[in-house]
Amino acid sequence: MTNADKVSPPDDDEMIATLSDYLDGVLPPDRQSEVKQKLETDPEWKKTHDELREVRDNLSGLQKARAPQKFDEDVTSTIHKRSAGRFFAKRTFGDRVPLGVLLIIGVIMLVIIGALIWSSPTGSLKRDKKPTEPQGSGELVPKP
Repeated sequence: MTNADKVSPPDDDEMIATLSDYLDGVLPPDRQSEVKQKLETDPEWKKTHDELREVRDNLSGLQKARAPQKFDEDVTSTIHKRSAGRFFAKRTFGDRVPLGVLLIIGVIMLVIIGALIWSSPTGSLKRDKKPTEPQGSGELVPKP
């Protein structure tokens, strides 16, 4: 028995992968010669090779078609019409105004609120203008 007799036949996936690499021209030269020999001697390899070549020839005629210019707008409007506005509805205020503008408005509002509290006679951010000193009874009384 020779080594060739001991080798088990490759499974279909391995055969297809090898033939695909052969057709792509990415096999090393020594491996290419082995595949050529198998194609000449083994009818299963020849049949699979012919099928792969036929599929490749059929697929090579297909071209990628370009989408129309306004394809996304047409699809969006169709979905909007059919869904009665549930999808792709009008954008909210947060979607229309950039985040930076909203952040600046928020900071300005915080400054205004802080200034109002500071200027309020009952605001807690203000210091007492008259210092107080403790009396004997523990109460704070303003200095004269």
